[in-house]
Amino acid sequence: MAESGYPSRIGLEQALAIVATRAAQHRLPIETVSLVEAQGRVLGEEVRAPHALPPFDNSAMDGFALRGADLPATGERAFTLVGEVLAGAAFAPAVASGECARITTGAPMPPGTDTVVIKENIAIEGDRVTVKSGEKSGANVRAAGEDYAKGDLAIAAGTPAGAAELAVLAALGIADVSVRRLPRIAVIATGDELVPPGQPLGFGQIHESNAVMLAALAREAHAIVSATRCVRDEPEALRDALLDAAADADIVVSSGGVSAGEADHLPNVLQTIGEIHFHKVRLKPGMPTLFGQIGASLYFGLPGNPVASAVTFRLFIGFALRAMQGVSTIPKPTHARLAASLHKRHARAELTRCSLHVDGDGVRWATPHARQGSGMLRGLVETDALALLPEGTREYAEGDIVLLWP
Repeated sequence: MAESGYPSRIGLEQALAIVATRAAQHRLPIETVSLVEAQGRVLGEEVRAPHALPPFDNSAMDGFALRGADLPATGERAFTLVGEVLAGAAFAPAVASGECARITTGAPMPPGTDTVVIKENIAIEGDRVTVKSGEKSGANVRAAGEDYAKGDLAIAAGTPAGAAELAVLAALGIADVSVRRLPRIAVIATGDELVPPGQPLGFGQIHESNAVMLAALAREAHAIVSATRCVRDEPEALRDALLDAAADADIVVSSGGVSAGEADHLPNVLQTIGEIHFHKVRLKPGMPTLFGQIGASLYFGLPGNPVASAVTFRLFIGFALRAMQGVSTIPKPTHARLAASLHKRHARAELTRCSLHVDGDGVRWATPHARQGSGMLRGLVETDALALLPEGTREYAEGDIVLLWP
């Protein structure tokens, strides 16, 4: 169904597909940052190993390096100690047949050796090292390139740089990384009833919390909050605020003013200054969600109820941020069993706030919060998961398996 030429009252999958397509058209540019600054950033280009890792054969244990062919098949054999090699050594003595060298973990294998016998398994007296039978040729040695060979793909483009990725980059000697620029998000809360925290409330007024929450969600998503402001429900004020925000943001997000009330001006305002990609999704909470663009900025008009605003931010803006940064990794779906039966009073898809626990058999259970109202912040604070109840199905029994939204 369409209103004024744009999709309306669409399903969740269609809405996400539209967001992904439009966001991919707003791919963020690549910049170079130091390794220290790269945490949480998305790699803009693939990284291939410039050299083997490890770069040389080295010992995996503290012990004695020798030739595996010299190990005794029965009884024991004495080896002559000819030197030592420590990690970071600039030189290693050559070891001939019947000889050995003391070696520490990470030290390069001396020429002529291919095996390390750990020090707990030998007897030493002066320069005489005795090894008993039972040791294996090639043991306790890390071969050059066993982790990455030179030229191997180390990290693919579109990978968020976490601790493991940073460790690989550092180990490969890479000091500067090509990453997508951090997204900039402007946050606008709308409503005549809003009063900043710290000010007394008058009749019919509430303290503004959505802008605070949405800005925090943006920062949690590694975005830069370029602006945060509250705007009255007046078309001209909204128009000016949106244009100002779009001038310096990749995404403009607002809360409130997108439904069908007398003061819900944003759909009409957006049409005059930008473009609507869809309005209204068959989703609870979040039915009135508005998506479009203003110039070079994507625009998300989220519902004013705080839970709906939080859920739709995680749902749609989280999705857009991944596409804008070219994230190639797909979150693995996770599931849980419902700890109580549910009756969904509508055919729309629903994201139900749940608390998770794992029983003694290792089964994960999702307990729906007793207060699912989209205006109840308690439902966000006291839960740790969103369970997706698909469109159509209304009855869920205890023990039914549900998808947990990433």
